[in-house]
Amino acid sequence: MNDVIAPDWIAADWGTTHLRVWAMSQSGSVLAQTQTCDGMGGLSRDGFEPALRAVLASWTVTAQTPVIACGMVGSRQGWVEAPYVAVPCPAVPTSFASPDCDLNVHVIPGIKQDSPADVMRGEETQIAGFLAMNPNWDGVICLPGTHTKWVHVSADEIVSFQTAMTGDLFAAISGHTVLRHSVDKGWDDEAFGDGLNTILSRPERLAALLFAIRAEGLLNALPNAAARARLSGLLIGAELAAAKPYWLGQQVAVIGEGGLARLYTDALAAQSVAASRVNADHVTLAGLTAAYRTWKDS
Repeated sequence: MNDVIAPDWIAADWGTTHLRVWAMSQSGSVLAQTQTCDGMGGLSRDGFEPALRAVLASWTVTAQTPVIACGMVGSRQGWVEAPYVAVPCPAVPTSFASPDCDLNVHVIPGIKQDSPADVMRGEETQIAGFLAMNPNWDGVICLPGTHTKWVHVSADEIVSFQTAMTGDLFAAISGHTVLRHSVDKGWDDEAFGDGLNTILSRPERLAALLFAIRAEGLLNALPNAAARARLSGLLIGAELAAAKPYWLGQQVAVIGEGGLARLYTDALAAQSVAASRVNADHVTLAGLTAAYRTWKDS
């Protein structure tokens, strides 16, 4: 016989492609967790409640059980728009948006920066979780991904941030330009470092250096593994050059695991910045827990 899971509240990370939920106790311990592919991108507005009910069906959840959700579920195309909060602002939310439904759902707002214009949605919860796990931490948090964020935090507030579309650029260039013939597979750490160092010294040459990858393949038999790694080094290096005011002389933490987070910590290490690496799932759950406590005490 299966144990009955009766959570005191539900933590939900609802992104574009996936929905992840945790059954939580009042003390903040995880009773169970599960996920589905019912991300925001595949749902109409009236599809969110059925998707959430389906993923919670195996647990004992009532209409009063609080659900604290972060991510694209609060976007303009999501279940309910949770308006952006302007920086500087606390990392832990002080307000929530609730959709019109028969469940007790509370969505965490995103963060905006008016000048230069920038937005984030979902990352603010990871930042709140990191700060909850690292009290009195000041510095810069890097969140690698399709749209990498560089976030300056101080006194438990998000002060400013900068987004780079480096992941999107890599996908577009490697899949939809002439370089698709050269970078289809493999990896070479030395070539990554070469691309990184080259672009950091001459960032204005990015467009020319990108085509040079193709030319070296044709003329000098540059292996595809080296070409792929060099492309990544050039793009991440160009991002680091643009974000230099954020990481230079700062305490830096990189939120993420796997190969992409390693590339960023390696790239920063090459610039004599010893960035710490933090598990993304751990800080996401810590951020949702901090948000729940704020909601409960409000």
